[in-house]
Amino acid sequence: MGHRIVHGGSELRSHTLLDDAVRARLSRVADLAPLHVPQALTVLDAARDLLPGVPHVACFDTVFHAGLPVAAREYAVPSSWRDTYGLRRYGFHGLSYAWALARTAELLGRRPEQLHLVMVHLGGGCSACAVRDGRSVDTTMGFTPLEGLVMSHRSGSVDPGALTWLITRKNVSANEIEDALNHRSGLLALSGTSDDTRDLVRSRAAGDKRAALALDVFTHQCRRGIAGMAASLSRLDALVFTGEIGEDQPEVREEVCAGLSVFGLTGGLRPLVAERPEIISEPGARVPVVVVPTGEAQQINVETRALLAHR
Repeated sequence: MGHRIVHGGSELRSHTLLDDAVRARLSRVADLAPLHVPQALTVLDAARDLLPGVPHVACFDTVFHAGLPVAAREYAVPSSWRDTYGLRRYGFHGLSYAWALARTAELLGRRPEQLHLVMVHLGGGCSACAVRDGRSVDTTMGFTPLEGLVMSHRSGSVDPGALTWLITRKNVSANEIEDALNHRSGLLALSGTSDDTRDLVRSRAAGDKRAALALDVFTHQCRRGIAGMAASLSRLDALVFTGEIGEDQPEVREEVCAGLSVFGLTGGLRPLVAERPEIISEPGARVPVVVVPTGEAQQINVETRALLAHR
């Protein structure tokens, strides 16, 4: 049985067969992804109890980014923080990116190691990733899955000075800030009504200005993230969308691409809801735009079988 674990921390850098020692290490990193890992561990423990004779494998979203170049990995903070606490950029959505990379390579008729891509996973959580020669070389999420793009109800990046100001000058507690940034921010905070882009597209069409603001901020941050990732590439072979929003929200894809003409991208995309990997840009486009339905479960299957085959 394969299990998706969002964060492996500094100790768990590859997909791993579970035993009691690995399970104990997972408890130590659970607070690095509080929306994901504690719940996953509850399921994992139940599965191990119900199926004690079956091998269980932890598949980590962080593995795809384990080889990030040092320039993309390190924060400019005191070395004691980096050395003692493992404060660095880990990156997430790795299982989704691994699946999307393989499907994009098949679609373009090239090997993954031949490709320079920007991939964008847009869903409840959102991130962008630069893939150079088939390997992750930069990503917008960092030490936790809170950094980077605006998300459904997570804030994405916020000036750290604003947060310390709230704590030291306005007596807002760290717990309140953590709760707000993880649960009461993002599209939900901007719109005041919903964290679902489908609702916001409908509300914007009906004249809701806050829904329009939420979508404007969201797509602007997506464009910034894509542009930042492109800085780690020497060319752009394709832009790849995946994740629930990425695969089934044509309006978001159109607005993101229409604002990236500097990279040779354009609007006029086919407004499909993807059921299979497809190129949605015009034939002969300078930079193809690809949509790949989310395949995290399928990638867990691939990784679990590969690890067990080499036991």
